[in-house]
Amino acid sequence: MDDTDRQLLIQLESNARLPVATLARRLGLARSTVQARIERLEERGIIAGYALKLGDGARRDQIRATVLISLEPRSTPAVLARLKTLSPVETAHTASGRFDMVLQLAAGSTAELDHALDVIGEIDGVKSSESLIHLSTRIDRLR
Repeated sequence: MDDTDRQLLIQLESNARLPVATLARRLGLARSTVQARIERLEERGIIAGYALKLGDGARRDQIRATVLISLEPRSTPAVLARLKTLSPVETAHTASGRFDMVLQLAAGSTAELDHALDVIGEIDGVKSSESLIHLSTRIDRLR
């Protein structure tokens, strides 16, 4: 990946719906060159896909939380399989340190969040959990 690819990714991160012709104009390249670069970045897995990013208006009524969980040895696959069935679980990351996994949850009410936390705590293989309720977002570079 060279500087041109990095500049292309910056443009796509800000607006993945930009036409290839606009990207080409901004980068000073031929349209076919930009198209070929995008295809190459997709094939190499650098561009994994294109997704809708919801704004604050869509998330305004959601209660968000980070959940840190400790797992029994060798229980990760089974725990992940169960977590995938819980709609409030948005992401699950393995981690090093005191906790084995970091989850991001979003729920429509405190009751829904509380229920999700209860279910997570009851999953076979979960030793313990700690929940952190998000109060406000001060920095968000992912949106």
